[in-house]
Amino acid sequence: MEQEAEKSLIQAESSDGSNSNSSDCVARVRKLLFRRMLVGTKDGRFFLGTFHCVDKQGNIILQDAVEYRSTRRSSASPMEQRCLGLILIPSSCRSSCHVDCSIEEQLSLLTF
Repeated sequence: MEQEAEKSLIQAESSDGSNSNSSDCVARVRKLLFRRMLVGTKDGRFFLGTFHCVDKQGNIILQDAVEYRSTRRSSASPMEQRCLGLILIPSSCRSSCHVDCSIEEQLSLLTF
């Protein structure tokens, strides 16, 4: 599912809206709207939130986002979290995308 979400986002970023392929990409990204998405960044942090939108540059906006990061010091919890709300994750920082949905929904997202 991660590869399909990433592929849909990359195709939507590169489309210019002039052909039917771009409308297919837009339709695929629309299927991801308002789903829970886990986005990993290159610095090791993860953001879990509701997928709100993506722009042509590939920046992702998550709503009701929570940041998770590993703690370097020894503590009872290996992950630290904080609530952020509405955030923008630049495409240059993004390393992975995971969409939370059922198997049936995953199969429908895979169809072209």
